Amino acid sequence: MKDPATVCPFCCPDIRIRILAENSLCFLIEDKYPVTEGHSLVIPRRHVVDYFGMTSAEQVAANALLQQRKEQLERSDSSIDGFNIGMNSGSAAGQTIFHSHIHLIPRRSGDSEDPTGGVRFVIPEKANYKK
Repeated sequence: MKDPATVCPFCCPDIRIRILAENSLCFLIEDKYPVTEGHSLVIPRRHVVDYFGMTSAEQVAANALLQQRKEQLERSDSSIDGFNIGMNSGSAAGQTIFHSHIHLIPRRSGDSEDPTGGVRFVIPEKANYKK
């Protein structure tokens, strides 16, 4: 079995220079391919494939960083009107890096023509359930 540090972008030592916030179990970086300005990732330090493999303690630690980053972004950017929080678990769900990570995506009024349905847009024809 290969060492995750040699193949996983979130386990490699170089990730340390990108850390914006951290606690004992998780760390936070900006997304390398942001959907919006401020798009961030919360990542457990332990190499674990997805959210469902995280321990309860890791989930609590991740939530603490999500809350901390949300508050920091709101203080620094008054244009933020909302957030999407998302995780992809498994190839069928679009996961491409198999180390758990949680997306925090700041949203601004007008950044999408019709944001109705939010994360439901992973299957576009199901997004606007109000029509």
